[in-house]
Amino acid sequence: MMEWASGLVVSAGLAGVFLLMVAENLFPPIPSEVIMPLAGFAAARGQLSLGSVIAAGIGGSLLGNAFWYEVARAFGAERMRRLADRYGRYVGLTRETLLRAEVALRRNGAAAVCLARMMPGIRTGISVPAGLIHLPRPVFYGFTALGTGIWTGGLAWAGYALEDRFYLIEDWAGPVGIGLMVLVFSVIALRILRARRAG
Repeated sequence: MMEWASGLVVSAGLAGVFLLMVAENLFPPIPSEVIMPLAGFAAARGQLSLGSVIAAGIGGSLLGNAFWYEVARAFGAERMRRLADRYGRYVGLTRETLLRAEVALRRNGAAAVCLARMMPGIRTGISVPAGLIHLPRPVFYGFTALGTGIWTGGLAWAGYALEDRFYLIEDWAGPVGIGLMVLVFSVIALRILRARRAG
């Protein structure tokens, strides 16, 4: 996967960075912890511009997150509450949990969206509740761009600065991304098993 991503970044350039970041936010096949340092490394070798790499990363993240936000916004919080009432016990998601999350997000929406962009595992996930509660679009998109800019910019700069020592990023980025995915799926599976035993 790493070799494929690296090849795409080099051969497709900024379009490759953009598309990989869109994909990362739609159905994370490759984490941004891999994509952006690879792009920064390519910039250090003179194949791309660092500023353009960061802009492509931000643009791709915005588009990927816009999809989930707009779908959730169209779906609406009330429909989600009804689904939670009907099926929530299977995944540990109750109406009360949703309401608490909504209250917290309404209170801290801008900060939550911004900080979530820098946290593995919930970077894309925050877009769904933000859309469900109809967080204002300027707030969502503005703070998504800010948080994503800090995150992707930092990762691209790390790849740029390390250059020939790029393997230092590769050594930890892949296992961390895979480990987080395994952890999330394990928690979901455990909750489903407990709900079935209780039911």
